Amino acid sequence: MKFETLAIHAGREADIATGAVAPSPILSTTFARDVHGEYPHGHVYTRSSNPGRASLEALLAALEGGVAAAAFGSGSAASLSLFQGLAPGDHVIAPDDVYHGTRTQLRELLARWGLTHSLIDLTRLDAVRAAIRPETRLIWAETPSNPLLKVSDIAALAELAHASGAQLVVDSTFATPVLQQPLQLGADYVMHSTTKYLGGHSDVLGGAVIARRQDELFGRVRDYQGKGGAVPSPFDCWLLQRSIATLPLRVRAQVANAQAVAEFLAAHPAVSVVHYPGLSSHAGHALASAQMKGYGAMLSFQLHGGREAALAVAAKVALFTRATSLGGVESLIEHRASVEGPHTTTPQDLLRMSVGLEHADDLIDDLRQALAA
Repeated sequence: MKFETLAIHAGREADIATGAVAPSPILSTTFARDVHGEYPHGHVYTRSSNPGRASLEALLAALEGGVAAAAFGSGSAASLSLFQGLAPGDHVIAPDDVYHGTRTQLRELLARWGLTHSLIDLTRLDAVRAAIRPETRLIWAETPSNPLLKVSDIAALAELAHASGAQLVVDSTFATPVLQQPLQLGADYVMHSTTKYLGGHSDVLGGAVIARRQDELFGRVRDYQGKGGAVPSPFDCWLLQRSIATLPLRVRAQVANAQAVAEFLAAHPAVSVVHYPGLSSHAGHALASAQMKGYGAMLSFQLHGGREAALAVAAKVALFTRATSLGGVESLIEHRASVEGPHTTTPQDLLRMSVGLEHADDLIDDLRQALAA
């Protein structure tokens, strides 16, 4: 089936008892045994499984072409499940501009029990190769990356990981399964913050790990999900499944808007550089064209006037909302370095934007007046 059809039908069936076409959340925390003490419907307790979560996980696995998925209460819980599936002394390679929440997990939570990591420019395969150690177990990629929109070669990273006995995880939150299929390019796992494009309306928190095969590490992820209790609520699962039905339409419209905004910014004299893979000037443009079906709706740009100019532009926009997060129907802008705090590696003159579903002309007009001011 085509992606649009999967987004609507995978993991979803009419209710057997009522014939209802639209699924309803099963809010019960516990499920009845039969007279023999068995669970005829397969569910015992919502922390370990729930019908709505099972449907959502089937949908996520189908969209990514994986064999199984584990849904979590946040993207942070999803990433932590993979890291905690490793052992003390294991080593992780991650991008030098990795999402600051992932960086914080590696630096502050996981270092305490002996997990080590190296932050490397994953666009340089020679640097990745040099960073691999005998104890390296995971290469963690973000492509496009947050917030510099770097594009990494998924197939090449998978080859490097597998040759050394490691596995490749791709945080594909920015790309979504609409635009990128990491498992088909050799990755072992895909991670999403489902809060973002999959939820798409800035009203639900969630995360997911999708596996190319049922292996030992994914078994530990599943174990962490149930025993750690980091699960989404039944209502959150329902919200996500409802939203994913429109995912391909939303994302493709947002990509078209982002391309128009990026081209406007690239031509503006106050802007020093635009980070967007859809521009031919972007270092990862050719690679993104080869491994993606579109360039995404996230972009960042830097200003000639430095930090003060960036803050001034963010203060002057009227249509863009000054807020953290991304992937919703509304357009957002933020001074990323301020959000990330004292450990940030993000340039101080950089603004990150999540381009929404407003008319592109209105977004451009808003940026034009803010840049002029």
